[in-house]
Amino acid sequence: MNKVKFKHKYLENRTAFVRFAKKLARNKYDAEDLVQESLLKAFKAKNNFKLGSSFKSWVFTIIKNTFITKYNRRRKQKLITKPVEEIPTRFAVSKIKNRGLSNLRIDEIKSNIFEFSYKVRLPFLMYLEGYQYKEIADTLDIPIGTVKSRINYCRSKLQQKIVQQELLAA
Repeated sequence: MNKVKFKHKYLENRTAFVRFAKKLARNKYDAEDLVQESLLKAFKAKNNFKLGSSFKSWVFTIIKNTFITKYNRRRKQKLITKPVEEIPTRFAVSKIKNRGLSNLRIDEIKSNIFEFSYKVRLPFLMYLEGYQYKEIADTLDIPIGTVKSRINYCRSKLQQKIVQQELLAA
């Protein structure tokens, strides 16, 4: 496809592209940016366009994929802004009715967690907050295997410490 045909097909379908981008971005200005970025990608890949295919569908796919890529990139950039010590853990929920005893137990568990090194503790706390392995790996920019290893290490060491503390208390 040459430049003239590309321009003609683009102008012919521009309103449909913008409408589709608005549905994805939910914002007029972000939609315009999305269309512009997507059409730049489409123009660079115009030689990959197969004649006989639908130009409109091809560009819709590029717009959708560009939106998903930007969305995922934004999600990765949302790092934890609180100090690790202030991140609440799931241990805060307890079935113990005595709040004093419950609070002591939670404090023990938290202090055990904070004895771990920062690089081991952070993936574990993120995991407790409900992040998935892939999200933790992407956020911390480490391999997923390392995330699993650090979480497993933290979990097993924490379990050992709790058992030791219960034996000492008995």
